[in-house]
Amino acid sequence: MSTSTATAFKLPDIGEGIHEGEIVQWLVQPGQWVNEDQPLVEVMTDKVTAEIPSPLSGLLVEAHGKPGEVVKVGAVIAVIDPNGAAQTATSIEPPAEAPATLKPVGIAPLTTPAPVAQNPATVQPTPKGVLAAPATRKLARELGVDLTTITGTGSHGRITPDDVRTATSVTAYAPSAPQMSCGLSPYAEPAEPASSAAQAPVVLPPVTQPPLQGDLTVPLVGIRKKIAEHLVHSKHTAPHFGYVDEVDMTALVRLRASLKADAAAVGVKLTYLPFIIQAVVKALKQFPMLNASLNDVAGTITYKSAYNIGVATATDAGLIVPVIANTDQFSLLQLAQRITELSEKARLNKLSPADLQGGTFTLTSIGSIGGLFGLPIINHPEVGILGINKIQERPVVRDGQVVVRHMMYFSLSCDHRVVDGADAAKFLNQVIHLLEHPGRLML
Repeated sequence: MSTSTATAFKLPDIGEGIHEGEIVQWLVQPGQWVNEDQPLVEVMTDKVTAEIPSPLSGLLVEAHGKPGEVVKVGAVIAVIDPNGAAQTATSIEPPAEAPATLKPVGIAPLTTPAPVAQNPATVQPTPKGVLAAPATRKLARELGVDLTTITGTGSHGRITPDDVRTATSVTAYAPSAPQMSCGLSPYAEPAEPASSAAQAPVVLPPVTQPPLQGDLTVPLVGIRKKIAEHLVHSKHTAPHFGYVDEVDMTALVRLRASLKADAAAVGVKLTYLPFIIQAVVKALKQFPMLNASLNDVAGTITYKSAYNIGVATATDAGLIVPVIANTDQFSLLQLAQRITELSEKARLNKLSPADLQGGTFTLTSIGSIGGLFGLPIINHPEVGILGINKIQERPVVRDGQVVVRHMMYFSLSCDHRVVDGADAAKFLNQVIHLLEHPGRLML
């Protein structure tokens, strides 16, 4: 096949400050026809996982980069020949009885012999073949599951991560069992109130137990690898300290209950999170050292004029932090709507790089899952992160009397190079004061 008409496709600039990306999976295989703007390859960066569309219609001649390989922006990742199929259509015809079989999502080795070109008149443009989100496809690839063999239980037959895991469970303990990885649950809102030595001369090898039957080992790749790198850098760079206090949410529980119907009437789901974000932003304005970033190389602290609040969100692909930019300019309902929009985009793996950039302070919540509190890791180069925990009815003393109140713990982690303990305590005291007197949020 002549390649005189073939076009080299380079990895485009996916977003500001992004210089490279990791190949997650090829959505079209060499030898298959691809249409212009059809998703060609899934690429993950430090900021987002994105489907890169084809710049033109044609035969995919070459695909450069195996899953897990990192490629630079501007590097050639594919060669597409718009006339490839037409040049060989007279000598090589596909079977007349049926169009070419669509391949399941999976990566063919790049050393495969030159593929047979197919006639676009008789071959369907290569779709993904099944209805499944990119994160589900990635999970299936890691588990070695053929998505075309699964009947989806989601909306309109969409294959869900649970469908993939169910398909794996039957063979999980077979001698040739595929490798597995575990996904995470979607972002958790606070729960509704519920009743009641490197220099040592001798280095000993680590003590390990040989793998047992049923043990599953997977490579640390993809977004899980990025999360690991980011968190290790944060813990090794920023001297963390934690501060925990409790807040009486009783007044806010009542206020939210009184506003839920009005919010629903205009199509907005009103949770506790918008109230908490508003209180955090007001407190950050009084304590700017928590709305800052530290440049380790330059040795400078930047106190941010914008209030861009990140909300740590657990997805099937891993933990990501969508950012609500200029949060102080939102009304309560606008803030609630924006949270819903970002959560939905995160669930569908549709976040853009802009949705993940520019954060100045982060919130993280495991309230609906359980536990009293945890000390979160700072989203470096930010200097503070606030953990939101479950709301629970429990007895407390008020004016010498034991009463039942809706109580919740806040857990704050800060970078001690920028934030002193006293400032962290004062900041959290202000957040608590505003939430215990939620009418003041409107002032």
